[in-house]
Amino acid sequence: MALLQVLKGQVLCHLLILCVFVVSGLIINLLQLLTLPLWGASKQLARKLNCRLGYCISSQMVWLLEWWSGSECTLYTNPDSYRLYGNENAIVILNHAFEIDFLCGWTFCDRFGVLGSSKVMAKKELSYVPLIGWMWYFQEIVFCKRKWEEDRRNVAESLQNLRDYPENFWFLLFCEGTRFTPHKHHISMEVADSKGLPRLKHHLLPRTKGFWVTVQNLRGTVSAVYDSTLNFRNNETPTLRGVLSGKKYHADLYVRRIPLDSIPEDEAECAAWLHKLYQEKDSFQEHYVQSGRFPGPVLSPPRRCWSLLNWILWAGLVLGPLLLLLLRLLQSGSTLTIVTTLAICIAVSGAVHWMIGQTEIKKSSGYGNKEAPANNN
Repeated sequence: MALLQVLKGQVLCHLLILCVFVVSGLIINLLQLLTLPLWGASKQLARKLNCRLGYCISSQMVWLLEWWSGSECTLYTNPDSYRLYGNENAIVILNHAFEIDFLCGWTFCDRFGVLGSSKVMAKKELSYVPLIGWMWYFQEIVFCKRKWEEDRRNVAESLQNLRDYPENFWFLLFCEGTRFTPHKHHISMEVADSKGLPRLKHHLLPRTKGFWVTVQNLRGTVSAVYDSTLNFRNNETPTLRGVLSGKKYHADLYVRRIPLDSIPEDEAECAAWLHKLYQEKDSFQEHYVQSGRFPGPVLSPPRRCWSLLNWILWAGLVLGPLLLLLLRLLQSGSTLTIVTTLAICIAVSGAVHWMIGQTEIKKSSGYGNKEAPANNN
């Protein structure tokens, strides 16, 4: 067991994981591209296929958290709500304070069978990025430029397109708009003071306009809002670098189901409702800090084997031929070939750590580092 943990921290293992992810991702992107003619003939079939293809990429991240690092995710929720998870469309509100909170959100989706059809609101620039960005494009992810006048119509149209989606889906939303940092929190609370809003201790002020547009355009399609509050045991500060190195974390997730028809339709009233929700989320976080747990019963779904089987399948398809090619190159005896191979490995290793570094909180978006105009909240 100790030897396995040592191996998980080795760069070679990280390179192999990256190779599987990149090569399989490019293959899947190509297969998604081949579905383009199908969209005109059978839009719903194309959507179903892209759900499965997208799952092949995103579930590798779930595998990394659940099976590689062995991290646990405990769910606190109401038993009556629990029976509906995965069986209805929902908007999932997540807090945004940790480097791997998106991974925990995907794990939550996977355990209830909606990972392949899950949606997010993402920066427009990501749609041009291979692997995840291209996958999201074919999964009809809602892209925005964070410029409200331009986004309002485009976001509404993208959301309207989901009204006839053939699979149950969850729309994951970070209402704070950016990851929590002390500096952003200080600025956010200055805004709260200027607007006469209660101060929050563990969250930034939510961006209400995006939430209102989402709710308005998904009424009649989505049944509920899942208010989700995440924290980690023992004051852990989880990182993607830690997950890749096999470090085990224990996440606790508190989820409340709120019927969508209980949310006001008027924009100002909806904004007030969301601010109240975040005050409640803040109290849940404070309860966790004081007691080490969230309120309510624990009803955690078991981890599913599909992410593990998916990774094993792709690892077999990718690593076998790749290692054989590498072996032949090394056996050739050519000094130039060996040096070139080592240089490529070093470059890829550097790229891996650079990509991981971009998820670190200190590298988070500058969005929220200055006071937002009053009409953005």
